Amino acid sequence: MAEQVKENENQVMEEVEVENEKMDSGSQQEEITELKEEEIEEKVEESEEVVELKKQIEELESRLLRSKADFENYKKRTRVEKEELAKYANVRLIGEILPIFDNFKRAIDSSDEMQNIDSLIEGVKMVYRQLEEMLTKEGLEPIESIGHTFNPEQHQAVMQVESDEHDSGVVVEELQKGYKLKDKVIRPSMVKVNA
Repeated sequence: MAEQVKENENQVMEEVEVENEKMDSGSQQEEITELKEEEIEEKVEESEEVVELKKQIEELESRLLRSKADFENYKKRTRVEKEELAKYANVRLIGEILPIFDNFKRAIDSSDEMQNIDSLIEGVKMVYRQLEEMLTKEGLEPIESIGHTFNPEQHQAVMQVESDEHDSGVVVEELQKGYKLKDKVIRPSMVKVNA
């Protein structure tokens, strides 16, 4: 009987071992299945992220292309506007000069009819004043030279003279008037300077 109990014990032990092996094998399969499911879920999540990132990239590329097109259109538009501005920049100034031009014509015509030089001179003086007023209104100012120290930014020395009346480097005579438009010299005065 002791042998039979021992045999039964061995048999039960074998069965327990077989069950344990089966359980180990089953839990390993469960673990493998769980790992595979987790990997699949991770891959699905990754692929969803990839799809989302691709959408974002496409959207950004589309916005970039629109921005580039808008900028190109802006450049073309400003170039055309600049060309138009340059082409017609003097329209207002010409419009203001035309009445003066008309007055010159009237002065010449009236002097031809009257054969009177005094009326021609008076007409020319009137037109000169009108032109001077218009240019002054536009910001043109004469450069004061005589008696002032020579300034190479405003004066162009064409001669040097010896004079006891003025200090050295002082403008003694103006040969041609110089002008500034607002603060910019558009023509320097041609002058004689005391040596």
